[in-house]
Amino acid sequence: MHDYKLLEALAAVVQEGGFERAARALCLTQSAVSQRVRLLEERTGRILLTRSAPPRPTPDGQRLIRHCLQVRRLEEDLAAELDPAAPGGRPVLRIGVNADSLDFWFMDAVTDFVRQRDALLDLAVDDQERTHRLLARGEVMGCVSARPTPMQGCTATRLGVMRYGLLATPDFARRWFPRGLTREAAALAPAVRFNRADDLHDLVLARLFADPPRDYPVHFVPAPGQFMALAEAGLACGMTPFIQAAGALAAGRLVCVDARTEVPVALYWHRWNLRSPLLDGLSAALAAGARRMLEP
Repeated sequence: MHDYKLLEALAAVVQEGGFERAARALCLTQSAVSQRVRLLEERTGRILLTRSAPPRPTPDGQRLIRHCLQVRRLEEDLAAELDPAAPGGRPVLRIGVNADSLDFWFMDAVTDFVRQRDALLDLAVDDQERTHRLLARGEVMGCVSARPTPMQGCTATRLGVMRYGLLATPDFARRWFPRGLTREAAALAPAVRFNRADDLHDLVLARLFADPPRDYPVHFVPAPGQFMALAEAGLACGMTPFIQAAGALAAGRLVCVDARTEVPVALYWHRWNLRSPLLDGLSAALAAGARRMLEP
């Protein structure tokens, strides 16, 4: 039987991003948190954290954190079932979500559920190809991801499709792509990417050209609204969700540079495979919201 005070300390260090923040969250001293993690490592005979900045769980640490958080979720569900009227802390929805989903459909999907359950949101934002890592590390109870296959101990449900295309202003397209989207033009035209992990632009170029350009000029703008604003200002072309750019496309402020750049990105909801009223309700709300706002 594990000592859950020790497990809570390990989970807090990862969730809060460090020993000092974990100590504040647990109302302990930093030394006490460090001692609890060290004791847990001694008892398990395993290294559970990499002492990096921020600390990251090892595979063994990930398994223990997932177990700790899943037990906590089940205990909170049980307490609510046994005495629904009893006062208690608000449930916390720890979710991994990609920035485009967060900006354009996710909040609409979960708002009513959060209000009904009087819950708190704790959102971790990453690229849709990387959010599943947050779930693997035990940092979230579920995530929106482009990965279709669930990891062990989890389930995956298809939500819908966000369609992307290489968009730019008409003037930008005329200036940089006078003969269409050629390899030579793609190597010279300024692009905008969300961050260095965002490889959708590269994937499209690799699909179109046998020897795709790699050193094209690029802006990095890790904010979906400002990402598109840069394109609308005529400063770059970028792989932009059509759901975001619908108004600008309809008004003619943006155009799709080439229909071949259109990419449908299917999104999936990954969650712990637990019978939890909170997780079940959240999953139902996300699925319903995605049906309203995403392509099938």
